[in-house]
This record gives sequence, structure tokens and C-alpha cells, in this order.
Amino acid sequence: MWIGYARVSTKDQDLDNQLEALKQEGCQKLIHGKQSGSSTENDTKLAELVEYVREGDVVVVTKLDRLGRSLKMILQTLEDIHEKGAMLKTLDGSIDTSQETPFSKAMVSLIGTFAELERNLIVSRTTEGRDAAKKKGVKFGRKPSMSEDEQLKALAKLEAGQSVRATALQFGVTRQTIYRVIKRRKPGIIAGHS
Repeated sequence: MWIGYARVSTKDQDLDNQLEALKQEGCQKLIHGKQSGSSTENDTKLAELVEYVREGDVVVVTKLDRLGRSLKMILQTLEDIHEKGAMLKTLDGSIDTSQETPFSKAMVSLIGTFAELERNLIVSRTTEGRDAAKKKGVKFGRKPSMSEDEQLKALAKLEAGQSVRATALQFGVTRQTIYRVIKRRKPGIIAGHS
């Protein structure tokens, strides 16, 4: 089955030209949206398209950029379509994986290469950003339940004979948190009974 997908990025644009072109190409099913490029409705419509396609189907769009508002989204949609055994054809001729030709096979391979490159770039940028932040002293992970000052005050209370339970209640933390503070800072402390 040939499935047409049309999308405009603003409320002012008109879908009619895309829909007409897709009908003339022979699409039996049309899925379309008319919404802002930042709208989650775009994601919903793309998900509806991917959910609908079956093995052997051909998804037709007027241009490749109709499949998403970013390269990442376009590549992900292409991947999703191919994983379901369907093919993609653009009416402007930039991509046609519906033909079993060496060129279309190379195009699918190239699309996969770009998708992998995009993923690697994201991982690389994330890692570089995290490393740079660590060098600047930014700490990652969960914020401690007790500040350094609170931990010292809690230890002083325990050394003065206050129970673990009372200390935990006073600082609004669990008894396990107090035991961790003791273990880390003063393992030899004899805490009061909980």
C-alpha cells in the first residue's frame, strides 16, 4: 500500500498542494497534520504514520523535511519505517527506497550511516560537556541529604549521647542516612540506641 504523509509547519501554510500531489502519486491512505513545528502533535502524527505502515508499504512525502523538524527526527523516522519493512519515496526525487536498485540500497545504507553519525556526535558532545563541567567543579548525581555542616552538627549530637532516631528526626532524614554519616566520618562513634 502507498501511504502519503503531509505536514505543514505553521498554521498559515496550506496542506492542499501536498495532499493533491500525494493523491496524484497514487497514495491510498493519507496521514497529515497542520500544526506548529514545535508542537507535540507532529510527534503524534509521525507515531501514527509509523504505527500504520506494514511490511511492503511505501511511505510517500513531497520532500524529506516533511518527516520531521530536525535531522535527528527525520533519520529516526526513516529508521522506524525501514525497521517495519516499509520503504520511503520523496516526490522531489531526493530519496526512493521503493526500488530494489543498487542506488536505493546505497541510499538506505547512507541513511543508516548518517543516523549512526548523529548518535555518535550526541554521545561525544554529552561526554565532552560532562567532562568540562567536572573540571569546573560541577557535581553530578543526587544531592546529599545533609550538608557538611549538618553532618558535623549531627555527629556532635550523637557524641553528646543523643540517639540516632532523635538525631534523624531533628535533621529530617532517615536513620540510615545518620548511620552512613557515622560510617563515613567517625566509624568509632558509639551512637545512642535508636
